Amino acid sequence: MDGVAGLSLVERLRLLPDPRRRRGVRHPFVAVLLIAASAVVAGARSYAAIGQWSANAPQHTLARLGSRVEGAPGVRVAPSAATIRRVIGSDSIAVDGKATRGSRHGTSPAAHLLAAMTGDGQTVTQLRVPDKTNEITCFATLLEPYNLTGVTVTADALHTQRGHVHFLVEEKKAYYLLMVKANQPELHRQLKSLPWKDVTARRYDREMGHGRRETRVTRALTVTDLGLDFPTQSRPYASCAIAPTSRPVRSAARPPMRSPT
Repeated sequence: MDGVAGLSLVERLRLLPDPRRRRGVRHPFVAVLLIAASAVVAGARSYAAIGQWSANAPQHTLARLGSRVEGAPGVRVAPSAATIRRVIGSDSIAVDGKATRGSRHGTSPAAHLLAAMTGDGQTVTQLRVPDKTNEITCFATLLEPYNLTGVTVTADALHTQRGHVHFLVEEKKAYYLLMVKANQPELHRQLKSLPWKDVTARRYDREMGHGRRETRVTRALTVTDLGLDFPTQSRPYASCAIAPTSRPVRSAARPPMRSPT
């Protein structure tokens, strides 16, 4: 902190690492941050509002903020809302809970934390789940303070709850990608009855670890009128199924051991 105490905002922002790959970068990293910060100070409260402020900013404002110059006349080009989101935000948030190792003392259970993370593994927020409850009751509390408009929220089967989905879609204007397992038999039956075998859009991911080879097959379907009480941002909606299969890894054949002579 002592090293940046006398620095201006611009100088401090220049110390931050640019998370983007060099190829295809068009807008200066610091300029995007300054434009976003200026929009928020001016009252913007969403990525769409930040993008609108950026698009309407006059040339002299964009010049002071260091926006990109294009063409011989030196026209300042403002970053789009999508560019700003990629730089300062995330298109997806994963919610997951874990027990904290080494936090159990005597008869007190281990601390259980529920966290929200970006696609690149950065923790956005986390909270401790009270001992006499579970992750389900903390889901909305965890995400409530954040603008999730247009963000896809993923979580495991524990959070495939109608209340969670209504919260995400109706209150936060977000999308969701949730797992369905046999612990919800009717929902699982309805989704399993879809014509997955006829799907041509497939993706295969193969991994090896923990003594087994695992193949994940992802198929995507666009379906309507299933009668599920799971609201969506638009109709029709896409439903994805991931069917992992695994098998033990066979070790390479070894020559028989010879007895010592």
